[in-house]
Amino acid sequence: MLLERYTREFGYNLRLAGPVILGMLGHTLVAFVDNIMVGQLGTAELAAVSLGNSFMFVAMSLGIGFSTAITPLVAEAEGEGNFSRGKIAFKHGLVLCTILGLLLFTSVFFAKPLMYLMKQPQEVVALAMPYLTYVAISLVPLIIFQAFKQCSDGLSLTRYPMYATLVANVVNVLLNYCFIFGHFGAPALGVVGAAIGTLASRVIMVGVLWWFLAHHQKAKWYVRHLRFKLLSSRVFKKILRLGFPSALQMFFEVVFFTAAIWLSGVLGKNPQAANQIALNLSSMTFMVAMGFSVVAMVRVGNQKGKAAFSELRRIAFSIFLLALICSILFALVFLAFNHWLPTMYLDMDNAAQWVDNNEVLEMAKTLIIIAALYQISDAIQVVALGALRGLQDVFYPTIYTFVAYWIVGFPISIYLGMYTSMEITGIWIGLLAGLVAAAATLLWRFNHLSKRLIAQGPASLT
Repeated sequence: MLLERYTREFGYNLRLAGPVILGMLGHTLVAFVDNIMVGQLGTAELAAVSLGNSFMFVAMSLGIGFSTAITPLVAEAEGEGNFSRGKIAFKHGLVLCTILGLLLFTSVFFAKPLMYLMKQPQEVVALAMPYLTYVAISLVPLIIFQAFKQCSDGLSLTRYPMYATLVANVVNVLLNYCFIFGHFGAPALGVVGAAIGTLASRVIMVGVLWWFLAHHQKAKWYVRHLRFKLLSSRVFKKILRLGFPSALQMFFEVVFFTAAIWLSGVLGKNPQAANQIALNLSSMTFMVAMGFSVVAMVRVGNQKGKAAFSELRRIAFSIFLLALICSILFALVFLAFNHWLPTMYLDMDNAAQWVDNNEVLEMAKTLIIIAALYQISDAIQVVALGALRGLQDVFYPTIYTFVAYWIVGFPISIYLGMYTSMEITGIWIGLLAGLVAAAATLLWRFNHLSKRLIAQGPASLT
């Protein structure tokens, strides 16, 4: 049967994707836990975490996007059986990620005063400023972690980043409990306490992942005895050629969604809090699609190394189908529980916050319906990006993502959100339009390239 050609890959894809998805969800769970715990303090505190994290999301998009250049290079070398080439790619990628992490921390730290110029509520900015200081520092260990993670994923060792992320989440929850609310003798620091938990958890995450990889039979040869005196400008340039466009792709999407945070802040603290609730929920389902994107990148990279182009196409479309099924299930959950999900973030029994919380609840319910509608396009676009990165095709996808988000989606968000009565709902309709445009163009690109590879061979990629 035709369908069986694709479904028979589901088991292996799920085994490979499962740890990646749990690891990705672990990153999002840090923000999820911060939001829920801080949300108990009030809507202003929740909006402050949203505003502070909006700067972080922009910086993280560049760092995480850049680090994805390591995975296809390691996966291709693994497919060829060339250990030395894979280790060289990882070592150079680790150096670049470390430098980038320091640059991103510095940039976010000195960009903090911009919050005063963004027409955000003053009480929200006052709370967000100290929060952002600590989470900005956490960018350095986070991007270093990403370098190790991408190498591990390229070796198809997707469990170890998951283990490290789970340990980090336990640390984050414990420290949040202590420092947000002042338990076990710790000072009650509110939103700053959440930032301290995030920073500590990300430092621990790096150490745990290195330990796992350093004790694995295959991976230890990649992460031990790294001789940084032997570096090649040629390898640096190759990683930059892949990493810079990949960083821009993620940057264009994340800033597009971050713009929704800023625009909603112009509307007030309650629209911003509602936006944060819906965005946090949809980001967790997006991590599942990101897991499948990593699997697409690894498996397409392996098949490219073997020059098995018909298999490459079949495996990629199997992953597309699996992501499509999952996204439909998530959409149904959002539609069925859109009234209940926002209540996790709000203290509905707090009489002093009753008016604000109910206003946030009503807005969030509508946004979650829109989030349900864009589940499919969001999943398809990110899996297509992963498959294209596996082919090391990054230039045209960068153009497509820019057009989809900033030529199609953002103007719709601006117009409907700022110049019509739709306000926050209009902003999210623009998000939906941008994701649909991205999914259509990126899927077309992969379909076109994979067909050309089969027809003409490896020369068709040049």
